[in-house]
Amino acid sequence: MTIRYRHYKGGIYELVCEATMEADHTPLIVYRAADGSIWCRPKAVFFEMVEVDGEQVPRFAEIH
Repeated sequence: MTIRYRHYKGGIYELVCEATMEADHTPLIVYRAADGSIWCRPKAVFFEMVEVDGEQVPRFAEIH
């Protein structure tokens, strides 16, 4: 099952997998952009809330 997320700036991304950073064991999220490029960022950052126009919103919101 594909899980998709919308970035707060509007992009749509597909979660590829969870991974672990070798150097310090930080949990990572690996995700794919619509253009096929692959990205990763710490899991805590992927799921954190960010402030947009004075309101707290998820950096990535799951698309249902």
